[in-house]
Amino acid sequence: MLRRGASAMFGAVVVLAITGASAAVASAAGPYTCSGKLRAPGVLKGTYPNGVVAKGVCAVKSGKAHVIGTLTVTKGAVLGAAFGRHHSSLTVTGNLVVERGGVVFLGCKANPDGTGFPCIDEPSMKHPTLTSHEVVSGNIVEHSPLGVIVHNSSIGGNIKETGGGGGLGCTPPKRGVFGAIMSPVFSDYEDSSVGGNLAISGMHSCWLGVARVKIRHNLTITNNVMGDPDAIEVVTNHISKNLSCSGNSHPGGGPPGAGALPIWDSVDTSPNGLYPRASKPNTVDGTRSGQCVTASPTTMGGPPAAPAF
Repeated sequence: MLRRGASAMFGAVVVLAITGASAAVASAAGPYTCSGKLRAPGVLKGTYPNGVVAKGVCAVKSGKAHVIGTLTVTKGAVLGAAFGRHHSSLTVTGNLVVERGGVVFLGCKANPDGTGFPCIDEPSMKHPTLTSHEVVSGNIVEHSPLGVIVHNSSIGGNIKETGGGGGLGCTPPKRGVFGAIMSPVFSDYEDSSVGGNLAISGMHSCWLGVARVKIRHNLTITNNVMGDPDAIEVVTNHISKNLSCSGNSHPGGGPPGAGALPIWDSVDTSPNGLYPRASKPNTVDGTRSGQCVTASPTTMGGPPAAPAF
């Protein structure tokens, strides 16, 4: 369910908002190294003309940060750029690269209907008002990340997430950032814009969502295996070219009442099960193909709820 993203952030307040700074600088001509721990993250603030390498835990929470060049989230590292206080925001004039096992929280905004992602340092989770808009002028390239959560962000180029995930279990892990925020491992893209393509393939994780994203070119979702029967949710996106989905599956072959269809263009409206659902079809200016052609039902065993996915 898309609400999982917001609930994860509630726990994140306890972990990442704790004040602390621990950053080490590489050579003057090389990239800046931001490093820290969950309870004392390294902090990015100001301009970094030669790129940044994030190790351990790195946060943008004390003002604006501008990275010129490549920002690399190294193996197993965490980048938290979803803080609203102090006018905090991250701009990358270049590419964001996420290496194996890396985690990224990018951008935050809570919507009036309860969707979205409240900022990590939001003082009132019942009535969240803080926002942070992040910008990556180039591409986001993800090589087997653990999880990437992008909200309220503008991506100038492509997003490509290949492999990774936390496995098919939906129990929060005991260690790492997802364990600290008591959330299952997931990846999610919401309330953002992508200037090129968004492509997600080969993930094995609990849940995946793409919601309210303006994608200038194509959305491609292929060969992902999800443990949650509510995954994969692709809702209310505007895709200027084509939507293609193929080879995606759940361990049981598909959610109850949905046949073999493992992708939803609807959201559940009850905390107690998959149904009933609210239809949230996508706008696709090009063609729909594969598993994202027929709309999902809103009642168990019911007909498609919309003319097209």
